[in-house]
Amino acid sequence: EGVLTDREGGCVVNVSKTKNFGDDNAFEGLGGAVVSITDNEGNTIILSEAATGVYRSGTLTAATGKTYTLQVSINGQAFSASCVMPVKIHMDSLYVKEEGFFGETMKLANVQYTDPRGKGNNYRFIQYVNGGKEKSIFIRDDDYSDGNTSTITLFTAPGDDEDKIKSGDKVTVDMQCIAPAIYKYWYSLDQGASGGSNSASPANPVTNIEGGALGYFSVHTVESKTVVVP
Repeated sequence: EGVLTDREGGCVVNVSKTKNFGDDNAFEGLGGAVVSITDNEGNTIILSEAATGVYRSGTLTAATGKTYTLQVSINGQAFSASCVMPVKIHMDSLYVKEEGFFGETMKLANVQYTDPRGKGNNYRFIQYVNGGKEKSIFIRDDDYSDGNTSTITLFTAPGDDEDKIKSGDKVTVDMQCIAPAIYKYWYSLDQGASGGSNSASPANPVTNIEGGALGYFSVHTVESKTVVVP
């Protein structure tokens, strides 16, 4: 799982072993890998191992339009992936309002943004409530909203009362502008990894990594906004 952003400290690559589908999500990190990122001008940075299986650069940031290539070498195996940094599109506003959802009223976060003309923009949104990260996958492309102002409601499945957004909660949303291949990864993970939707059986998400590894290498922008729920 590799990430490079336009923020300092936003470059991290996690290398771990896979587990059986029914096992827990406590993955074993793999230490001792050689991890590097090279841009299309030939500049290479070797990432340092901050913890077992976690490789970081505190200074590397991505620039719009540049191509970055991740290379990972471990136990005689080599993996690579390339990704182009998209144009940054800003979040116009973040607000929380009550919505009807599955027969009950819930407070849900809404993000408004303006998509530029020209198809091919892809977005991912990550929601945090009082510092806790929401596990749901929120993505959108511009196939039906090209050049328009759009609003996405971050629907979450109704759960226990403590999981719902309440008055006084602090809600933060990260808006990422992601590459088409990364949109495909998150879409395929959301649609097929559990065998739900139209998928007949669970399937691995579509990866942009070459060499036989699961996962992704995403070069993307990040913009965050926070609101306190009235």
